[in-house]
Amino acid sequence: MTHLKPGDKAPSFTAKDQKGREINLDDFKGKPVVIYFYPKDNTPGCTTQAVNLKENFDEFKKRGIVILGVSADDEKKHQKFIEKYELPFTLIADVDKEVIKKYGVWGEKKFMGKVYEGIHRTTFVLDKDHTIIDIIKKPKVKDHTREILEIYDRK
Repeated sequence: MTHLKPGDKAPSFTAKDQKGREINLDDFKGKPVVIYFYPKDNTPGCTTQAVNLKENFDEFKKRGIVILGVSADDEKKHQKFIEKYELPFTLIADVDKEVIKKYGVWGEKKFMGKVYEGIHRTTFVLDKDHTIIDIIKKPKVKDHTREILEIYDRK
């Protein structure tokens, strides 16, 4: 799992979003950022998590919080996922897994007796200086917004 911990500066990155535009964590200077890593677009858990964030997006917007989703899916898959569920936030297409590995969320997983390499569903909650406030290592996909906002409310 991740080598990062609360109090660490979030690793900077440059990657492509769902429209092929380059974005950098520094593009959001002065704003709190939530970076959530998830395994794959259009799968049950990932869809539930994204929809939970979408349904509560006004609360994030009101607080000035930027939401960035990251998976190894390509731009085209991200765009279809966004369109299908009307997601109002950016998805990063980390096909080469550079951001995923930088954040330490790539590794061995087990499912139904099989062992394989994949993305560990993990959320990094950053303050406006992009210092990690907290890391949610196994987010509750149906109640992820509450988990995130409770962290910001504690701060």
